[in-house]
Amino acid sequence: MAKKEQKRKQLKKKLLHKYRLVVLNEDTFEERLSFKLNRLNVFVLGTLFTVFLISLTTLLIALTPLREYIPGYSSAQLKRTATELTFKVDSLEYELASNEVYFNRIQQVLKGEINTVEVNKDSLFSTFRTDTIEYNIFPNRQDSLLRAKVALEDKYNLFETASSRSDFVLFPPLNGTINQGYNVKEKHFAVDIIAPAETPVKSVADGTVIFAEWTAETGYVCIVDHGYGLLSVYKHNSALSKSQGDLVKSGEVIAIIGNTGELTTGPHLHFELWSEGYPVDPTDYIDFE
Repeated sequence: MAKKEQKRKQLKKKLLHKYRLVVLNEDTFEERLSFKLNRLNVFVLGTLFTVFLISLTTLLIALTPLREYIPGYSSAQLKRTATELTFKVDSLEYELASNEVYFNRIQQVLKGEINTVEVNKDSLFSTFRTDTIEYNIFPNRQDSLLRAKVALEDKYNLFETASSRSDFVLFPPLNGTINQGYNVKEKHFAVDIIAPAETPVKSVADGTVIFAEWTAETGYVCIVDHGYGLLSVYKHNSALSKSQGDLVKSGEVIAIIGNTGELTTGPHLHFELWSEGYPVDPTDYIDFE
């Protein structure tokens, strides 16, 4: 016990023993500053200074942009950027899917591949009668006559989505004689027009060139998007005067009639007209005479 008490006294003496810290001028030995300290004061001051420094550092990291420079610490700006990029990626995926469908339609135009769907009219009529009986919906005579009139008006309306564009008119791509007409049974979804060599081929309406390349089967091909789901296709040309992405006006020269490609049988223009991904007979909408 005596030894422990003696050690405590020695420790207390060391902690409370006073020292004098003097700052002198080296040349004149003039005393500039002096402090009376002991080990306990130094320990307490050091601890307080350390706590203050840690607290200040924590506040700087938590409340200022300096935290972004610390490895492993998440950045608010980085989170916002990541969120925006996530939305952009989602939008790009949607656009990519839409473009894939669009390009598949173009490939169908180039290859002449059409998927026809047969509809059983009797089953549709039976279903309609069942639905009308279930919901007690019976069209009256006036409604039926109005529906028939609208259906008749829209039957040959190529631009039903562009009804406000009453000035939208299609012009013939060139003046010539139709050698082979539109025939669904033979899968000839176009009209073949014969004209003299070097005859210019013109755009049937305003639009944007979405395809202007060489293909092995149909030679130089040009496809123009006129909006409203309408595409015009010009095949077997000897040369093209427009490139993909060019804007064209109605009647503007886009190619020269030719005899290129494996499927050609002589100099002519193979002209197709597509609406909403399906071929239509060009002679129903263009006067070639």
